[in-house]
Amino acid sequence: MANTHLTRTNGSPTNPKKYTWSSWNKIDSNAWMPFFSTTHQGGHSYIGFSASSDSFGVIEHGDSAGTLYYVATSAVQRDNSGWYHVVVQFDSTQSTASDRVKLYINNELQTSLSQTTYPSQNLDSWLCDATTIEIGRRSAGSGQYYSGLISHAHFIDGTIYGPSTFGETDSTNGEWKIKTDPGISTANYGNNGFWMFKDDNSYNDDSGNGNNFSLGGGTLTKTESNPSNVFATWNPLWSQSNGNVGDVTFSNGNTTTITSVNYRTTPANLGMKTGKYYWEVKRNEDSGSNDLHGGIMSELATPANTATWIGNAANGWVNAGDGGEKYTGGTSGGSTGAQAANSGDIMMFAYDADNGKLYFGVNGSWGNSANPATGANPHYDSLDTTLFYFPCVSTGSDCSVNFGNGYFGTTAISSAGTNASGIGLFEYNVPTGFTALSTKGINSF
Repeated sequence: MANTHLTRTNGSPTNPKKYTWSSWNKIDSNAWMPFFSTTHQGGHSYIGFSASSDSFGVIEHGDSAGTLYYVATSAVQRDNSGWYHVVVQFDSTQSTASDRVKLYINNELQTSLSQTTYPSQNLDSWLCDATTIEIGRRSAGSGQYYSGLISHAHFIDGTIYGPSTFGETDSTNGEWKIKTDPGISTANYGNNGFWMFKDDNSYNDDSGNGNNFSLGGGTLTKTESNPSNVFATWNPLWSQSNGNVGDVTFSNGNTTTITSVNYRTTPANLGMKTGKYYWEVKRNEDSGSNDLHGGIMSELATPANTATWIGNAANGWVNAGDGGEKYTGGTSGGSTGAQAANSGDIMMFAYDADNGKLYFGVNGSWGNSANPATGANPHYDSLDTTLFYFPCVSTGSDCSVNFGNGYFGTTAISSAGTNASGIGLFEYNVPTGFTALSTKGINSF
């Protein structure tokens, strides 16, 4: 949702002293990311995530009235791979101040808080009031957009619901998982209540209230990644910047990397030890002599002990896309047989973790008669199958990865290739027997 926001104007509230917010959120590494907000009465109110402090929070602040309330977690949330379930309960009628705002993360009431300014008793919240509300950015006009992912966003005007309304504990693995239908009646959503992003990127309210939104700017994109099937992304917590933190910036839910500094390595947040996986990387632009290399790295070839780029490390295997060569341990293994990857080109990768075979391609063509589906002519053979390997890029240019979401950044694939596994959407045909690197893809083997 980078640079995208939805907007609507509330009517008269059912009860501005009570609301419940529930949403499932996948974060990225951008700074302050409000995902629900309003500007009202000379102030602003929003619920969001701060990457600078790795915390979720809710605030209402009036320019003349000061901070009306501000509650934020001190426990950090840094998991860029999974989804967080965020529930905010606002009930200013409570006699105990700390009961007036409660924040839950994955069914856990947050009691370790960095901000504990609670509202005065019987305060009316602006988020319920007859004002313009927005999803996807801070409406105060600062240009702060939510660039992560959001699913099943519920706002209930006038009634308090607990996390168990929207989620439940999996009886098999004990994980907190989504309830795709919380069973809240249309009337109980209240006058200004809504249910957005149920199964799509529609602007329409699924609560039955008809509180539909309009596109305020940008492009609202649909993603295959969801709370029930998490797709891989790049991992900012494991990104090598050669001692210079901040050389690589991430956006679009950590699927786009931007840097002008050569040889910066970023791995994915999901690894491969069994199964067969396919993914694509698009070069967004050329940066002079800077390079784009893509491939895989083992847990032994961490960016922390890689002096320059991943092709320079043992247990790092890449296609030097600019020249169509393959490298490992700083040594060229010759040509991949695929063309060089220039601006707008899409690099293809297929890794057979069962047999330790790695394949490279560009724009739909596998080089050197390689055929991942049959196992013929891999570009690298006999990789150590006892190790976990992670997709990675070493780059000095801008690129976007498609692990199966069907987008490169905010641009949809032009036409989906075939994919027998049914998991993920890709530009080119997924080799037979291969699938997307996602939780369902991993668990299908």
